[in-house]
Amino acid sequence: MLNIKMLKPYYVKEDKRFIRVVLAYQYFSLFIDNELYQFVPMESREIIIDRQRKRVHNVFDIFVFQRGKNIVYVSVADLLQLPDFLQHLHSIVAPYYEKEEVELTKPEEDETNEVVLELEKNNLRRLIDQAIDSEDRDTFRVLTTTWNRMYS
Repeated sequence: MLNIKMLKPYYVKEDKRFIRVVLAYQYFSLFIDNELYQFVPMESREIIIDRQRKRVHNVFDIFVFQRGKNIVYVSVADLLQLPDFLQHLHSIVAPYYEKEEVELTKPEEDETNEVVLELEKNNLRRLIDQAIDSEDRDTFRVLTTTWNRMYS
């Protein structure tokens, strides 16, 4: 039976597509059949998460754990079956997801605000044109005063 004792990244590297959780000796250990095994970076040494899908990309990679002369090979797929592992991994990568979402929503929000502002201007122009066409001087004065207050 597998249990996570400790899972801390040595460092986290990110790019546009992936978040890479790089692991090192002292930062990852498991209890295997109630005996403590330490991570050894012999084969794979990172967990790669696809930003868009929010899924582990390298599920077939193998991690090596050692206790004295005993060596155990554990796949990332096996680790993903452990609730403890998922909790630790989520707490490590969650800030990187939030950072990405903030960066993506800010330009979209600015673009939406610009479109709304342009639509409001066009609507006010159209109302001013209607006031001119109907020769409604009072409405024309109110609308042009509003225009000057908002866009001058």
